[in-house]
Amino acid sequence: MDDRQRMMRASDADRQEVVDRLRAALDEGRLKMDEYLDRMGVASEAVTYGDLVPLYADLPDSTSVARREPPAAPPAPLPVPPSAAVARHGFAGLPTPLKVLWTIWGAIVAVNVVVWVLASATTAHLIYPWPVWVAGPWGAILLAVTFGVAHIRRDDPPHGKHLPPGQP
Repeated sequence: MDDRQRMMRASDADRQEVVDRLRAALDEGRLKMDEYLDRMGVASEAVTYGDLVPLYADLPDSTSVARREPPAAPPAPLPVPPSAAVARHGFAGLPTPLKVLWTIWGAIVAVNVVVWVLASATTAHLIYPWPVWVAGPWGAILLAVTFGVAHIRRDDPPHGKHLPPGQP
């Protein structure tokens, strides 16, 4: 770079290009954080190209560095064994919102049963099983919703529709 070019004023885009180049050098491990911060500060205050050139003079040019090989393609997914497909049924195969609802329902029922057992134990006789009224209706509603969602998620066509011959 000759003296005339060194004296030319740098634009904001030029300063940002140098900062980006410094950031790439930091990411590659060529600069330490304190060096990067110092050079970035000088770059943001630079007025001419002559002020910017020393900031990256000791760094390799991005076009001169040996190009890295692109990352290898991820391995193809392994086929799912039938036993894993079976494992997806039941609680594990439910959508997350239903898993959360079942977990909340189970926790509430467990707390109510524990309270009922403690109340029965302290009175020395079996009291009315009121946790059934907590577990029963809400459990039935949740079970109906779960079966409905499972039916919708299956790839079976609706029962009332008949497909033309030759289609699955």
